[in-house]
Amino acid sequence: MSKTIGNAADFYRLRVMALDTTDEVDFEWRDDILYRRPPTTDIVDEEAYVVEAVLLDDEDATYRLARFADALEARDWMQARDDELRDMTKSEFEEAYFPDEAP
Repeated sequence: MSKTIGNAADFYRLRVMALDTTDEVDFEWRDDILYRRPPTTDIVDEEAYVVEAVLLDDEDATYRLARFADALEARDWMQARDDELRDMTKSEFEEAYFPDEAP
């Protein structure tokens, strides 16, 4: 990991992503169209929320910071980390939240 001087918010942004952890089929193949989503079920019982840090220079470079079962809890946790993102340097943020994965 290279030591870079600068505010972490200049390099990363945070986001909450919803994950469907069920094993149901995501797409149903049809002959008349390429694909379509299957009919939605009433309630998704197995859903998780992850908070990720995204590198601003490369949207494909994401680092999972935490996983939650509740969306509100994930957003509250992300807001607290977002405050730290503005206060910490890039190196401090990387060492605190993903020391083994950061570029």
